[in-house]
Amino acid sequence: MYSTQHNNVYLYIKLQAMKANMNLNDLPVGITLGDPAGIGPELAIKIMSDQRIPSSKRLVFIGNLWALNETARILGAELPSLNLIDRVEDSVIGFNLIEPKTLTKPDAFRLGKVQASCGQAAMEAIEFGAEGCLAGLFSGLVTLPIHKEAFKSAGFTDIGHQEVLGRIAGVSEVATMLMTPGLKVVHLSTHKSLIEAARYVKKDVLIEKLLMVHKTLEYWGLHRPVIGVAALNPHGGEGGLLGREELDEIGPAIKELNKMGVDSRGPYPADSIFYRAIDGEFDVVLALYHDQGHIAIKVHNFHESTTATLGIPFIRTSVDHGTAFDIAGKGVADSSGLLAAIASAEALINRDLRSL
Repeated sequence: MYSTQHNNVYLYIKLQAMKANMNLNDLPVGITLGDPAGIGPELAIKIMSDQRIPSSKRLVFIGNLWALNETARILGAELPSLNLIDRVEDSVIGFNLIEPKTLTKPDAFRLGKVQASCGQAAMEAIEFGAEGCLAGLFSGLVTLPIHKEAFKSAGFTDIGHQEVLGRIAGVSEVATMLMTPGLKVVHLSTHKSLIEAARYVKKDVLIEKLLMVHKTLEYWGLHRPVIGVAALNPHGGEGGLLGREELDEIGPAIKELNKMGVDSRGPYPADSIFYRAIDGEFDVVLALYHDQGHIAIKVHNFHESTTATLGIPFIRTSVDHGTAFDIAGKGVADSSGLLAAIASAEALINRDLRSL
């Protein structure tokens, strides 16, 4: 029943293997600016003056110059030196900017507000970056935050980055992995309501997702990764007294995967599995819904947490926070998450996941 989706895993690995013949370190890393009304442009401006960025790096911002200029004006700052390019191939060491479409600032633009024009700009940057990765122009893609309501107001049906990237890459199965020093968490589902997420906990879905996790982590440098699987119900279901998903769906999936050579363990109650992972028992935890994994990561280390997308044939990492409309333009946005996302992308490009 899962064989059709199963092909997506091997398509992904095959495409990654083809890319292995290229020297990705010779290519720049693309960085989308995200929603212009959020803190993305501010973070970009801040890292351009950050001494923690090695001077040998070649980074290409993807977005609109007006967004950087307007943010710099509001912050009362001078925009650091930036190489404007028309082709990715023309990028140089340091910071570059390429505009998917050369646009001027919308007349009604306001920082911190949902605007269709900003949703459109954010989408164009993501599409350009993803297509550039598929074309072999970028070694990887780092994304700054978008706003789902702005996407909707611009007429897009994609909920977020994961769905956009899956559409562009032509794959039906993707997954989100959150990373922070000492803890890595993959999500069975993210953009589903809680009741829909619980219904999604099915044996075939779990097998497909865990196979993807296993194959991708091995490609990223983890030999025979140990995957801990969280339970859905309190106390792991208490033998069926508090729910049967552990007995009927999760446990059988784990048994079948172990027969296939995938080291998956559990299900373990969610109130203990993340501590056990931090203590070194698992390389990664499979969380069964959005908040189950996100809360653990953000409590453990919010400022250095990043996101990676599994199931697409290129490297994509992201900051693990939103557009922060409430602080946009105030100059207080913390760029440590963006620095961590760039470092994470480079580790994955070099197949060195263990360094994270």
